[in-house]
Amino acid sequence: MSRIAARFAALKAENRGALIPFLEAYDPDGATSLALLRGMPAAGADLIEIGMPFTDPMADGPIIQAAGKRGLAAGFKVRHVLDMVRDFRTLDSQTPVILMGYLNPILSYGQQRFCEDAAKAGIDGMIVVDLPPEESDLMLPHAKANGLDFIRLVAPTTDDERLPHVLNGSSGFVYYISITGITGTRAASREQLTAAIPRIRKFTDLPIAIGFGVRSPAQAAEASTIADAAVVASALIDTLSRNLDADGKAMPGAVEAVLNQVRELAKAVRGASSAP
Repeated sequence: MSRIAARFAALKAENRGALIPFLEAYDPDGATSLALLRGMPAAGADLIEIGMPFTDPMADGPIIQAAGKRGLAAGFKVRHVLDMVRDFRTLDSQTPVILMGYLNPILSYGQQRFCEDAAKAGIDGMIVVDLPPEESDLMLPHAKANGLDFIRLVAPTTDDERLPHVLNGSSGFVYYISITGITGTRAASREQLTAAIPRIRKFTDLPIAIGFGVRSPAQAAEASTIADAAVVASALIDTLSRNLDADGKAMPGAVEAVLNQVRELAKAVRGASSAP
C-alpha cells in the first residue's frame, strides 16, 4: 500500500477528511520553502502538495503565477524539488508528498529518469496538469514502474462519458477542480460540490480531493466533508507573499505565519466529520 493510500485509509478509520496544503518550491528561495515543507506535518498537514515552478503555468491564477516567478528567479531547477523532498524524508517518513507541475520540465529532465529519481527521493505521487489522458503513455508507465501514484484532474466540465477515460490508470486520489478557470479566483458553492462529488464516485473508489477555490478554514472543512480532502494553495501563497520585503525576501516570521494558517485550516478540517 502506498503512503497516499495508507494515509487516506487511516483518516477514514478516524472518520475525517484530509488537509492538503500547497507550497511552491523555491518560493521565495530554497531555504524558506524547505522550512515550510518541514513544518507542515506538525502544523496539521495530512498530505503535502509541492508545485514545480514553470514559465507557462496555464492553470495557475495570479497568486501562484507570482510564486512560480519568484521560484524561477531564485534559480529553481527540477532537481531542486527532488533534493527538498530527500531532505524532508530524513525527518519524516510518513507524510505523503505529491508533486504538481507541467509536462515540459519533466520531458526536459527525461520521464523515466524523473520518475526514478522522484521515487528515490521519497515522492509519492504526481499531478501533471497539462498532460491529457490521450498522451498518458508519456508518463504513466514510468510512474507505475516506480510505485508513484498518478493523480488525475477532473473538472466540472468533465462529463459522464469522458470520466472513465480520464480516470483510467489513476491512483492515489482524484483531484477535483471545483471551478472552471484558474486557481485562487473564486469558490464553488456547496450545492455545486454536493452535486459533483457523488457523480465522480460512480466511476471510482479512489478518495476525492477538492481544490481550486478552497481558501478559508470553513471552506476547507466543508470540502473535506463533501469529499475526502481539501487542497489549500493560493491562500497560503498569499500569506507568504504578504510576508516578503520590498526585495522579495522572506521577513522574520514569514514561515510561522503560513504554518499558523495551516494550523487553523487543520483545526477546522479535524473538527468536521468526514464524508460517508
